[in-house]
Amino acid sequence: MRGMKKYRHVIETPDPGRWELVGYEAALPISEKSNPITRELDRADPMQIVQLLKECDAEIFQEEEEALLNYKRLYSQSVLKTMIDIINKVQEVLKDPENGLIVLSGSGTSGRLAFLIATAFNKLLRGLGQLPRYTHIIAGGHRSLVMSQEGLEDSALLGTEELRKVRSGDGEEKGLHDLASFQAPFVAGQLDFCMNNLDIFLPVLLGFNPVSMARNDKIEGWHSTFRQVAERMQKLQESHRAFILNPAVGPEGICGFSWMKGGSATKILLETVLLAAHKTVSRESEISEKCLVEILRTYERAHEVTYAQSRKIAALVKEAGTSLQKKACVYVLGWHTLGLIAIMDGVECIPTFGADHKDVQGFLIGDHNDIFNKEVELIAQGSQIAFSQEDFVRIILPTLTELDTVLFLFTLDDDLAEVEELVIQVKEKTSNIQALSHATVGQYLPVSLKKLFPDIISIMWPILFLEYEGNFIQKFQRELSTKWILNTVSTGAYVLKGKILRNCMVDLRIGNSKLFWRAVSILQRFTGHSQARCLDSLLQVIYDSEVVLDDLRNKDISTHVLVATEKNKVVPTALLCLLRNCSVQEARMRLDTSHSIRAAIEASLNAPGHKRGAD
Repeated sequence: MRGMKKYRHVIETPDPGRWELVGYEAALPISEKSNPITRELDRADPMQIVQLLKECDAEIFQEEEEALLNYKRLYSQSVLKTMIDIINKVQEVLKDPENGLIVLSGSGTSGRLAFLIATAFNKLLRGLGQLPRYTHIIAGGHRSLVMSQEGLEDSALLGTEELRKVRSGDGEEKGLHDLASFQAPFVAGQLDFCMNNLDIFLPVLLGFNPVSMARNDKIEGWHSTFRQVAERMQKLQESHRAFILNPAVGPEGICGFSWMKGGSATKILLETVLLAAHKTVSRESEISEKCLVEILRTYERAHEVTYAQSRKIAALVKEAGTSLQKKACVYVLGWHTLGLIAIMDGVECIPTFGADHKDVQGFLIGDHNDIFNKEVELIAQGSQIAFSQEDFVRIILPTLTELDTVLFLFTLDDDLAEVEELVIQVKEKTSNIQALSHATVGQYLPVSLKKLFPDIISIMWPILFLEYEGNFIQKFQRELSTKWILNTVSTGAYVLKGKILRNCMVDLRIGNSKLFWRAVSILQRFTGHSQARCLDSLLQVIYDSEVVLDDLRNKDISTHVLVATEKNKVVPTALLCLLRNCSVQEARMRLDTSHSIRAAIEASLNAPGHKRGAD
C-alpha cells in the first residue's frame, strides 16, 4: 500500500469515510461536503479538536479502497501518470529558459500559495546561477497576499486581463499552472484564454473535485460556466494540450474551508511536480513513478512528525481560544516563509469565521526583500495592511495586553539573537507567549532563549544528504508542518469561541458568489427549508427588509455580495429568522444576548416547533 492507513477515530462518528459513497450529499462537490470525521467538532475539547483535524489531514494520503472506487486519490495510478506528463512539460521550459515561463495563478487561497511556491522555485534557480522562470498571479494583486479580497475572484474578465499582462511582459509562456477549486471565475477566464491560444500556453488545472462536480452556474458577465471550461480541457488532455490534476482528498474539516486540506494538498502536489522536474533536468534523467512517490512520502512523514506534538498543539489551541473568547487577539510572528504562512492563515480566517482582521494576525519577521519585491505597493495601501516586523513593533506591541496570545515561529537556522530580542520585548506586555521551532538533528536551542518560553513545540527533522534541489524538501516540510499547526490552532480557537456549528462555518462573511451560495446551502442544511425560502431569508438580512420583492430577487448576485460583505453575522441572523420564524430585529437581539453564535443557534434548533434539516 502506498498511502496512509485510516486512523482510529477519537470521537465516534457515523460511518467514517462515507463521503466516498455514491449519493452522500450528492448535490455538493467533495470540497463542499461535510466530513463525517468532524461531524461533532463543535463539541470537542482542544485535544479532540487536534486529533479530529489530524485525521482529516491524513485523508490526503489515503489510498482508494477496492470497495470504494468512486474517486481517484493522490496515489492512484492515473494521478501519478498525469503528474509525470506535467513534469515532462515543465522540463521543456527549464531546458529552454529563454523562451518559456511557468505561471502559477489563482484567487484567494490558491493565489497566495502560487506566490509562496513561485518565490521558492525562483530562489532555487538563483542558487544555481540561473534566471527566475516562475511568476504568479493572484486576484487583487499583492494586496490580496496580506488581506482578504474575496470578491475579485468572481471576474473571469479580470483573470484574462491579468494573464494578458504577463504575456505582454515576458514573451512566450510554455507552461501555465492554474490553481483552483473548480469554482473561481477568475481562473476560468484564464483557462479559456489559454485554450484559445494553445500555440503559446499549456494550461494545467489543479483541483480536488471531479470535473462532473465543477461549478455549473453561469458566470456573471461571461459566456460560460466553469464546468464547460473544465470539460473542454478534458478533451484537450487526450492530446496532451491541457492537463487536469484532480485527486480526491476528501471534504474539509470545516465544510468548504479550502485553505485547510485543499491548501495543503495544493502545496504538496505543486512542489512535488516542480521539484521532480528540477531534479531530473539537473541529472538529465527520466522521471519515474518511484521518484514521485518518494517525494510524496516526505510530506506523509511530515504529517506524522507534526502531529506527534498533538499534546502541545492542543495546549496552544486552548490558549488561543481563551484569548478569542475574551475578545483579545492572537498574533503569530514568523521568520521568513514561516511568516508568510502565518499571514495567510490569519487572512483566511476573515471570510471563513466572519472574523475581524485583528483577531488572528500574522507577521513576517526579519529581512523580507527577497520575498516581497513590491513592499512599497503594499505599504501605500494604508495602515490596515500590517504585516512586517516594523508594523508589529510600531502598531501592535504598544497595545498588547495580558489577554493576548503571541506565537513565535522560527527555525534554528534563523537569527536567534533577533528572536530573543523580540521575545523579551513581547514578554514585557504579556506572559501568554508560545513558540514553534524547527531544527535538524544536532541543532539545539540556546538556553537563554529556551528559558523565555513556558513551553515550546520543538520539531526535529533528520539531516538530509541530498543534492541542492533535494535540500528544498526540508524547507517545504517545515512550511507544511507549520501550516498544519496554524490551521489547527486558529480553527480550534474559533471552535472554542462558538463560531462553528457541527463542522459548518455558520458565521462566514459573504465576500463572493461561491460564499453566497454556500450561505444558502448552510441555511438549507440546518432548517430543511427550500432553496427559495432560504434565499429570501438571506436577502431579508442583507437588505434589512422584512419583505423581499421581485426586484430584489432579480438583482445580480454580485449586487447582493457587495452589500453583504460589509455586514456582520448575516448567516446566523438568517438562520435564526428561519428557525424561530421571527423578524430580523428579533434574530439580531437573540444573537447579541447569547454568549456565542453556536449557543444561539443550538437554542433555536432545540426549540419546539421548528422544522429540522437533513442532519
